[in-house]
Amino acid sequence: MSKLQIRNQAIALAGLFQAVKLVQQVAGGQNRDAAAVKACLTGVFNTEPAAADSVFGELPGLRLGLETLLEQLGPERAARDMDITRHAITLLYLERKLSGNRDMLDRIRAGIDRAREQMAFFDMTHGAVIGGLAECYRQTVSTLQPRVMISGEPVILENPDNQNLIRALLLAAIRAAVLWRQCGGRRLSLFLRRGALVEAASGLLEASRGTP
Repeated sequence: MSKLQIRNQAIALAGLFQAVKLVQQVAGGQNRDAAAVKACLTGVFNTEPAAADSVFGELPGLRLGLETLLEQLGPERAARDMDITRHAITLLYLERKLSGNRDMLDRIRAGIDRAREQMAFFDMTHGAVIGGLAECYRQTVSTLQPRVMISGEPVILENPDNQNLIRALLLAAIRAAVLWRQCGGRRLSLFLRRGALVEAASGLLEASRGTP
């Protein structure tokens, strides 16, 4: 497997981990990086990218995902969060189920197009756009089994705006999982190519920080 393919897989995986990490932060009432949220949403709307590099926009927007990838796949076991790993694997599995469901894929594309129309009037991170993506997720991916069960503060999870953002981010995670598969990634790759993915992510993280 070429270094470029591994690099592209690392980008896709970073997008997945970033979306899951942001979901965790929203559910826990933590501050979240606005640039990281925007990068995830960019990935949802960027359905015909020229290359994997451009799916999530500028590389600095993926720093959170790259850092999370290194924590989850790196050698330091104490840095790992099993909830993030569990959600990521579940989402990879759901994407595989989704890939064989043409009707649902068409409905997702239509839902994304409707949300894209809102961007003629609002910013990508506006509640109307996020709400559209959330409804798209609720009507499609959310109906598949197993469902992604998010734990957090009840008061926070009951807030409609937080619910919408979580669902929109889960749709972003599915988008990243699609890219992972398109770049040749498989669930076994997380184990068989762990070292190569960590090395690629480390290089990408340095590049995102402008490290020579």
